[in-house]
Amino acid sequence: MRPHIICHMSTSIDGRLHPSRFTRAAPGISWDVLRGHYEKVHDSFGADGWIVGRRTMSEMAKGTERKVAEAPKLPREAHVAAPRGRKLAIAIDPSGRAHYGKDNVGGDHVVAVLGEQVSDAYLAELREDGVSYIFAGAGGDDLAGAMEQMAARFGAGKLLLEGGGRINGSFLKRGLIDEFSTLIFPAVDGVAGAQSIVDYEGPEGDRPGAGQTLRLTHCETLEGGMIWLRHAVERAE
Repeated sequence: MRPHIICHMSTSIDGRLHPSRFTRAAPGISWDVLRGHYEKVHDSFGADGWIVGRRTMSEMAKGTERKVAEAPKLPREAHVAAPRGRKLAIAIDPSGRAHYGKDNVGGDHVVAVLGEQVSDAYLAELREDGVSYIFAGAGGDDLAGAMEQMAARFGAGKLLLEGGGRINGSFLKRGLIDEFSTLIFPAVDGVAGAQSIVDYEGPEGDRPGAGQTLRLTHCETLEGGMIWLRHAVERAE
């Protein structure tokens, strides 16, 4: 069994990802109010944690690399530190490039999802920081197995996928998204090639959403004209 996974994202009307690129709010509409909806909806789900990619996690954690003297040889086995009932901040980081300096991001316990090729020194750094970690196969791309471990080892029943477009695309391709929660800003980006909320990278002609359909379950207009949509993901039997 794996957790129920909700891809919770905010976007412009053209599906772009970064609010810093969006057109300004119309007169009389507070940009702070619009941005504040994301965390309010996030909290309303009562999820056990959230998932992002390595780049997003690095920006949030703001840690720096340390050299651990005489790092021991460590088995490539899951390490559960001390979650202590906190929510989980999960980083999909196959190469082991994010650094923390502590065991949490915003008070939520960090769990790194790694590939088995990461160095012993990096694992020793995570242990010193109090960070938990699991392995998603040799290359760190067994996301289904990683999510099963999140349920089995950390008791996660519901997680919010809040990654960049590539991480979201990887989860979609593997059939790991159960629901989309999408907040649409009354704004536009408009530039070709700007990252979208789902940006799958695969061979030409590949269809990451094949065999999956979306069913609208909720539509609500929030203060300032933001639209909140929820879609259940249904899969062909």
